[in-house]
Amino acid sequence: MLDTSTPGGERAAARLADDPVIWMTTVRPNGQPQASPVWFLYDGGEFLVYSKAGTARTANLGANPRVSLNLDGNGTGGDIVTIEGIATIDPSAPPSTEVAAYQDKYRVMIARNGWTPASFAADYPVAIRIRPVRTRAW
Repeated sequence: MLDTSTPGGERAAARLADDPVIWMTTVRPNGQPQASPVWFLYDGGEFLVYSKAGTARTANLGANPRVSLNLDGNGTGGDIVTIEGIATIDPSAPPSTEVAAYQDKYRVMIARNGWTPASFAADYPVAIRIRPVRTRAW
């Protein structure tokens, strides 16, 4: 889905591997978009996000699975990455403690926020998988 043969696509792929936060926008039942910063893992085919249970984010996905994901730009209109996708809550997904790549990416941030890997997994037990359907990068 991401064309890494272009300079924008190549930068986007690097950012999707390394950036710690992406903005995830869901849509409330009344049509109001709701953007939230989330931690994420991108494996080249789909995104994995862990959420608290009972949040507006998860309720919104129950009503409308369409989401957008956006990385912060560089402050001057460049390094823009936007993804449109379909999100599903995956009750069969392993907890974050069992996803080595997720632990590698967020180990320091988990500790910095006062969690252990186990306490983070307990606080954020809902796995959301997002399948990209459109990506733009420039």
